[in-house]
Amino acid sequence: MLILSRKAGDAIVIDGGIRIVVVQCERGTVRIGIEAPAEVTILRAELLEQVAAQNRRASVSSDVPAALVASGGALAPRRVAAATD
Repeated sequence: MLILSRKAGDAIVIDGGIRIVVVQCERGTVRIGIEAPAEVTILRAELLEQVAAQNRRASVSSDVPAALVASGGALAPRRVAAATD
């Protein structure tokens, strides 16, 4: 993790296309602005974690067989024994 000291108005640039600007520092709170290309998704970490938890709950409670959920969706094909007369 890179730790920087910045003042209001200062910025950092990530990977040449993402610009993070310190907008305001006040009473222990920092406001930042993020400029990024449209194809870059920006999410607050707590929302990302909440969505991941909801997805896990939904996959377990759906009609999908538990073995498929547990395997991450990659079940080996079943072999069917040939019928003999």
